[in-house]
Amino acid sequence: MRRIPVLLASAAFLVGAVHIGHAADDIVIGVPVGLSGANSVVAPSVVQAAELAVDEVNAAGGVLGRKLRLEVADDGSGAAGAQKAYDALIFQKKVDALISMETSAARNAGLPIVSRGKVPFIYTSFYEGRSCNKYMYINAWVPDQQVAPMVDFFMKEKGAKTFFLIGSDYAFGRGMLEFTRAYVEKAGGKVLGEEYNPMDATDWTAVISKVRATNPDALLISTAGGAPNVTLTKQLRTAGITAHYGNLGLDEGTAKSMGADAQGTYLAGSYYTSLDTDANKKFLAAMKQKFGDKLETPNDLSAPEYEAVHAYAKALAKAGTTQTDKVIEALATVSVEGPRGTIIMNKQRHAPLTMYLGQVQPDGSVKIMSEFKNVDPGPQCPNLG
Repeated sequence: MRRIPVLLASAAFLVGAVHIGHAADDIVIGVPVGLSGANSVVAPSVVQAAELAVDEVNAAGGVLGRKLRLEVADDGSGAAGAQKAYDALIFQKKVDALISMETSAARNAGLPIVSRGKVPFIYTSFYEGRSCNKYMYINAWVPDQQVAPMVDFFMKEKGAKTFFLIGSDYAFGRGMLEFTRAYVEKAGGKVLGEEYNPMDATDWTAVISKVRATNPDALLISTAGGAPNVTLTKQLRTAGITAHYGNLGLDEGTAKSMGADAQGTYLAGSYYTSLDTDANKKFLAAMKQKFGDKLETPNDLSAPEYEAVHAYAKALAKAGTTQTDKVIEALATVSVEGPRGTIIMNKQRHAPLTMYLGQVQPDGSVKIMSEFKNVDPGPQCPNLG
C-alpha cells in the first residue's frame, strides 16, 4: 500500500503538465478519473496513455486544423466526486468530449450530466455491461467476453467444480458476479458462497473465514480496480487459502505492484504488455520514450484510453466537425490499429475484442496461455444500434 502516494504524486505532475501552453481554439478532451480513492493505483497509467495519444495526434497536425488538449479531473473513484468532476469539465471547462476509465459508480453518477451537457463520451474501462446512453461508446470488455475463458479453464483444465465469489459492493462487483454465477451454474459448477465488501474496505477477515469454511476449488474475484485487489489478495495469501485464484478486475500494473502476492493469479483480458505484436511493441516503445523511468505499467485500463483518443480524433476528421451528433455517428464507423489490434465500436456501442487468458508470473508479468479472437460483446444496447 506504500505505492499509492507515489503514484498520486506522479499523477499530480502529469495533470499539471497538460495545461501548459494551450490555445483558445484547442479541441478539449475531459478525463475524469480516480486520482484518489480505489482507482488511484491505476489512474496515472490511464493519464499517461491519454497524453501519448494526444501528442501523437498533435504531432501529425492535429484534427480539423486544431490541436487536442486534455483536461484531467479527479473523480475520487466514486459517485459524489464524479458528479463534481463531470460538472466542472462539461459546464466550466467546456470540454468537447469525455474519454476515461472510471469505476462503474463514477460512470453511473456522471451519465446524467453527460446527457444534460450533450457531449460524446468514450468509456474505456472494462465493466459489468449493459450501460447505455446515446452519447456513450465503450471500447473495453464486458462479462460476455471475459468470464467464459477463465471459468472454462478452471473447470476443464484444473478440474474445478466448486467456486466462491468475492466482490466489491457496487455495480461492477455485483454485475460481474451475477453474470459469473449464472455462467458457472450453466456450465455445471457450484457456487458455494458470494460475499461483498464496500469499495473502500481494507479488512477482508470475515469474507476469508467463509472461504476457509467452504473450501472451494477456485475463487473468482471482482473487486474495484486498484487498492481493493491489493488488500484482498494479500490477506488471502496470509490466510493460506490454496484455491485457484481468478481475478476478474485485476490489471497488470496493479499485479506488478503486489509482488509475490499476485503470483499465480489467473487473469482474462484484452491487453497485456507481453503481447508479441508490432503494434504493441511500437506502443510500449513510445510510452517508454515519453515517460522514461516515470512510466507506469501499461495495462488493460490504459491501452483502451490510448486507443479511444485516437478513435475520437478519427471520428472528428470523418465528421468534419466537433458537433456532437455527427461525432457520435462517426464513432461507430472508425477503426483504430492500436496495441490491442483493430478496435471498432460497432456492436451496439461496444467493440468485438481479442481476449487472452493469462497468469501472473514471479516478476509480475503476465504469461499469455490462450487467445480468443474477436469475441463478440453480445447484446448490450440494442436500442442504440
